[in-house]
Amino acid sequence: MQAKAFDTHLFKRILKYTKPYKFRYYGVILFAILLSFFAALRPFLLQITVDNYIKTASKTGLLIYAVIMGIALLLEVISQFFFVYWANWLGQDIIKDIRIKLFQHMLTFRMKYFDNSPVGMLVTRSVSDIEQIARIFSQGLFMIFSDLMKMFICLIVMFYMNWQLSMIVVVAMPILVYFTRIFQRKMQMAFEEVRTQVANLNTFVQERITGMKIVQLFNREDIEYEKFKEINQKHNKAWIKTIFYNSIFFPIADIISSITLGVIILYGGFQIINGNPFTTIGQMTSYTMFIGMLFNPLRQIADKFNEMQMGMIAANRVFDILDSDNDVQTDGEKIANHFNGNILFDNVRFSYIEKEEVLKGINLKVNAGETIAIVGATGAGKSTIINLLNRFYEINSGAIYIDNQNINDFKLESLRQQIAIVLQDVFLFADTIHNNITLNNRAISREEVIAAAKEIGVHKFIKSLPNGYDYDVKERGVMLSSGQRQLIAFLRAYLSNPSILILDEATSSIDTYSEELIQKATETITKGRTSIVIAHRLATIINADKIIVMDKGQIVEEGSHQELVNKAEGYYKKLYDSQFSAENNS
Repeated sequence: MQAKAFDTHLFKRILKYTKPYKFRYYGVILFAILLSFFAALRPFLLQITVDNYIKTASKTGLLIYAVIMGIALLLEVISQFFFVYWANWLGQDIIKDIRIKLFQHMLTFRMKYFDNSPVGMLVTRSVSDIEQIARIFSQGLFMIFSDLMKMFICLIVMFYMNWQLSMIVVVAMPILVYFTRIFQRKMQMAFEEVRTQVANLNTFVQERITGMKIVQLFNREDIEYEKFKEINQKHNKAWIKTIFYNSIFFPIADIISSITLGVIILYGGFQIINGNPFTTIGQMTSYTMFIGMLFNPLRQIADKFNEMQMGMIAANRVFDILDSDNDVQTDGEKIANHFNGNILFDNVRFSYIEKEEVLKGINLKVNAGETIAIVGATGAGKSTIINLLNRFYEINSGAIYIDNQNINDFKLESLRQQIAIVLQDVFLFADTIHNNITLNNRAISREEVIAAAKEIGVHKFIKSLPNGYDYDVKERGVMLSSGQRQLIAFLRAYLSNPSILILDEATSSIDTYSEELIQKATETITKGRTSIVIAHRLATIINADKIIVMDKGQIVEEGSHQELVNKAEGYYKKLYDSQFSAENNS
């Protein structure tokens, strides 16, 4: 859908962000007016100087007016400095506020929003789109206001000096305005396409760089290269379209300006030759300056309007995210200071995609202090149970209770503080091991981290790394093996002292040494707290208090390991026998 040529409602919304900076906002307007006044004053002083002092050969008068013009020029420069500096400063402060608000808002979104939104698109909105909003103030709004003020004051002075010459300019201006209007409309559509292609390009590059290992592993370099060329070509065409419109408009504007100047010189020259006392050489001299001061801003207004339009398009995209209230998770009122750990899933139904249920009426009870294991084939719904317990997603129907309290009644922050998760694919930030463990929580001291590491048996492993706890693991923890990342995740979870612990495939795809350390860590971290373990390797959950067997979104079996393997035709027994047999044959 095509955006409006100028969205007044959107513009007013952007201006609301200037309220904390009213002094600077009105200061910029004041300096814009002063700048316009001093700019128009110089040609007027030049006309007086030429007609009254150069023509009469008055050295004293020439010197005095030269000083006055110098002072006017200095004041114009000072006004220009404060105008440009404050306008850019205001723009940067505004986008700082918007960026903070946007990021804070995104932190409240459900996981479903991030599932459906490409990372590159969100990065574009948070960085380049917001930077473009700043140009509304630095290159758009105030520049346009300043140019219009300059043109208005110049026209008043010009009519005061010579209305006949001024009429020639006034006749030519609507022609330039007409072409400016056409140019602005074309550029607005072109810039809309540019922003779309920039987002597409960012999304593609972000995903391919993040997934470069997969690209190279499956020899997709040539395929991805061709895709990139195609997307880059669309991006290139979008920008070339803007260049094309610029290439047409500015020469037309120059021609109109030059023709107008030529007509004024021709007409004014004949007036002077014919002895018309109302047209002077000084006026002719000053008018050559005035035409530039009128026509240059007029043609640049189109460019500046496009800068503002681009900023408003970017603002519209950013506000679309800020207005996404449907994606914001609802927050409860109760503070979860500590859980005993009783968990109840009461007829819970859930679907990631509408009408495609992943959980089909789950009823599950976990007693405080129990360690339960959930097993089943991929896609059975095991990890979904964990996602719902943490309220990453909202259930379709039913209810989930912790200690007889609906989890929707708890404040999200306090709920998640009482639940720690160790995932199969551990995410580490490009930071030190210490900061990845504490997640930059300054309330946790280095001594506490070391003591916890010793308790779960990973201190020796961390100290063996260069710089120990200050070892930089780089982006996503690439400097560590998957087993080492798991150990860091266990320590992170243990240090948070959760009431409920969740291990989601935490011992899969790791080496024997790391598995031994993780088994020891698991024994320590699960002691005395409710624990839920999701595992493909059944040997790791034999000692669980209860095993839940899931298939196609339903619980099909429930009991201890011994009870389940004694069921002759049971789902768990078949699963266990096939896995045990495969391990013996390997």
